[in-house]
Amino acid sequence: MSGDYGNDFITVTDDDGCEYELEHLDTAEMDGSIYMAFLPADMDEDNEDFGLIILKVAVEDGEELFKTVDDEEEISRAYDLFMERLFDEED
Repeated sequence: MSGDYGNDFITVTDDDGCEYELEHLDTAEMDGSIYMAFLPADMDEDNEDFGLIILKVAVEDGEELFKTVDDEEEISRAYDLFMERLFDEED
């Protein structure tokens, strides 16, 4: 993903066939796995209670896919990692 032209946006489809547009914020490696942080593209910028969406990159049949993280400890550690990285960028 290139930041040359501004923020990166992707469209993901959930298991029910609903599509969501997400803004890519950051990519990080943790414990040998790749995680990506997103915000909903249609998010109200005045809302300080944003919902960071973290997806894990998995490879199935040679294709990269996004997976939700169901393990509470894993998602908590990934969230803390991204928050640290995002706030470090602001300084």
